[in-house]
Amino acid sequence: MGQPRGLQERLFYEFRLEDWVPSDHLLRKIDAVLDLSSLRHELAPFYSHTGRPSVDPELMLRMLLVGYCYGLRSERRLCDETHLNLAYRWFCRLGLEGAVPDHSTFSKNRHGRFRESALFRRLFEEVVARCMRAGLVGGEGFAIDASVIEADASCGRKIDGKLSTWPETEKLTRPVREYLAALDQTAAVETAKTEDADNDMPPGNPPAPPKVTSLTDPTAAWTNKGQRKVGFAYGVNYLIDLQQAIIVDVEATPARWSAEVAATKTVLERTQGRFGLNPRRLAADAAYGSGLMIGWLMRHGIAPHIPLLDREHQTNGFFTRADFTFDPQANVFTCPGSRPLRSTGLVRDDGTVPYWASTKDCRACVLKPRCTRSSSCFDRVPVIVKTRNHVLAHFALYSDVLEARAGEQGFQPLPVRECE
Repeated sequence: MGQPRGLQERLFYEFRLEDWVPSDHLLRKIDAVLDLSSLRHELAPFYSHTGRPSVDPELMLRMLLVGYCYGLRSERRLCDETHLNLAYRWFCRLGLEGAVPDHSTFSKNRHGRFRESALFRRLFEEVVARCMRAGLVGGEGFAIDASVIEADASCGRKIDGKLSTWPETEKLTRPVREYLAALDQTAAVETAKTEDADNDMPPGNPPAPPKVTSLTDPTAAWTNKGQRKVGFAYGVNYLIDLQQAIIVDVEATPARWSAEVAATKTVLERTQGRFGLNPRRLAADAAYGSGLMIGWLMRHGIAPHIPLLDREHQTNGFFTRADFTFDPQANVFTCPGSRPLRSTGLVRDDGTVPYWASTKDCRACVLKPRCTRSSSCFDRVPVIVKTRNHVLAHFALYSDVLEARAGEQGFQPLPVRECE
């Protein structure tokens, strides 16, 4: 039986870090194609020519890549792992004795010069351009979807509704300052709108005011999509080329359906402007299947492979549009209780026209529980008449596309299904 030997350190060691990193290691493959030669030139305007020496920006980016590749979300842990792991040290060009920067350096640079210079966006687009040169991006078929990222915000620090001014008792942190600046920018845009403004937005309904606003991160949306039952979160919208599943663009939004659908236009137009990619088709789930979304894609020559939202049979015990009779000459709907519903002429931002019933007619109607859940005496029973027709109109155009492409080998159209 062997006996434990006392630790007797040698005075000299023959050690070469290059020999201790396996040839098939992931970081070796990344290092072989990673080119950060232009990094310092792009960041030069954001550094001062005076003061103490700064941390090498290439070192910080290489460390961040290590964190992304190995799921190190904590910057403190990233610094500790880089200090201990030989492969990480080799990839970051630290050698055995190189000092690892403090974790606070990452936050200051990420929210400072890295953000001001749009460095991460440039690096991302450079990677996409290299994938295109390598023939990995087809550019004909895209898919879009969103992943939920939970915000670092407590569920207990919230307030009902939307805030336009911040409570004086609350601290103005960086996320709060950015939120208030975005509100001012939005107000300025609304004031400066002209007839030439771009009103060709795809979402089917205007975004509703948030029910809850976080006092820690007010931009985050209150949602039940995350791992927890409810909480504040963001949605990361990925536009993916279907040839080799290469992500060609990404956009972060609050975790709201309307924001995620609106991001579709942003990523498609940006991809076209940056890389000249004009997809012939777009695949998505039913959340993107509103009539206006389908119409926007069709007008831009993109065939939607998206299940259409069909709520005709999603009644939940309530009357549907088919239960109301419309008189086009009188422009009046008749409800199942033989009472008229009239329009005020209002056309909503999403193109729908509401028809309202009289409070007097609804108050004593025995069919009222099947029209509305409200118990108020000011009941309004709306019938939206254009959304369904708008969906069907674009479905007719979509059907023409499907018929034209039916002979293509391997083409499998997505069915129209009911929204669950």
